[in-house]
Amino acid sequence: MVLSEIWSILKTSHGNAILLKPRNMDIAVPIFIGTLEMQSILIAKEGMKLPRPHTHDLFLNMLGNVNLSVRRVEVYELKNDVFHARLIITGGEYTNEKPLILESRPSDAFAIAVRRKSPIFIGTSVIEQTGVPLDFFIGELEEEPTDRHKSLREQLEQAVAEEEYEQAAEIRDLLKLLENEPEPI
Repeated sequence: MVLSEIWSILKTSHGNAILLKPRNMDIAVPIFIGTLEMQSILIAKEGMKLPRPHTHDLFLNMLGNVNLSVRRVEVYELKNDVFHARLIITGGEYTNEKPLILESRPSDAFAIAVRRKSPIFIGTSVIEQTGVPLDFFIGELEEEPTDRHKSLREQLEQAVAEEEYEQAAEIRDLLKLLENEPEPI
């Protein structure tokens, strides 16, 4: 397992992707995720506080209430073109030697790891199978700068058009929070 970091989050014509960069390597592993999971990760990365907890916050609150914590996240396998991840949890009867291991979608594991600043590891076989040189992405990032507000407004319009009103309300609230942020000096 190699210690990694979320290097970037992209919205592409193929969907949303997390670029997971193994430390000391000039490659990234693209892992495609859903829109809601992308929003949850972005909210956590930006350190935003929402009026109501999201599912990932609820999960972490429950763990905390029983004195458990996420020690690390592992993306350990690629099987049939599907990434497999797990949460390594310790506390109480679960130790570093015998942790509680919970299978997870990578997107949920990332959303949880970002909230708790838990380390993210990726298996060497996964890196070998899916790693892409960083140069490939740098051109893409320079050509299409991301605008959080524009992207969220588009997602809001889509949610309303699809009559996903609860999702639309969450996006609206996130837009309000972003609009009320002070401008960087």
